[in-house]
Amino acid sequence: MTQMTSDTAHIRIHCPPDHLFDFMSDPARLDLWSFGTWQTEIAADGLVRGTSLFNGGEIFLRIVAHRETGLVDYLLGKQPDRLVRRIFAHILPASDSGGAADAADLLLVALRSQDMDDTRWEDLKALHAVEVRLIKQLIETGYDHRK
Repeated sequence: MTQMTSDTAHIRIHCPPDHLFDFMSDPARLDLWSFGTWQTEIAADGLVRGTSLFNGGEIFLRIVAHRETGLVDYLLGKQPDRLVRRIFAHILPASDSGGAADAADLLLVALRSQDMDDTRWEDLKALHAVEVRLIKQLIETGYDHRK
């Protein structure tokens, strides 16, 4: 049995925690920041089909948001009926750790699947580090590259 491995990318964003939570739980905004779900198609039931900007692979995703705890689960898989919780975002008020009341901390956590080789894992960690910085810029500037 392989031991679970995880990676966390963290950044502080100057916006209210509720605003960040809404942004991270909105499937229509995934194609603003997620390199793994570019060119998204969103079904009526919330199932997202996306294309990886990194390697062109197709992936399915469903967002399960837990506003009361600030958690956003991203269930992922190559087949829509076999999604697993592998990535989650945790949104925390920055004031909880001595920051400003109008700011929030974003933790983007990835769990390594057993079928992920070392190269794919290192790529995922690097992409998440860039994605949290991109999310910060998108929220703080209001920029939308899709327009």
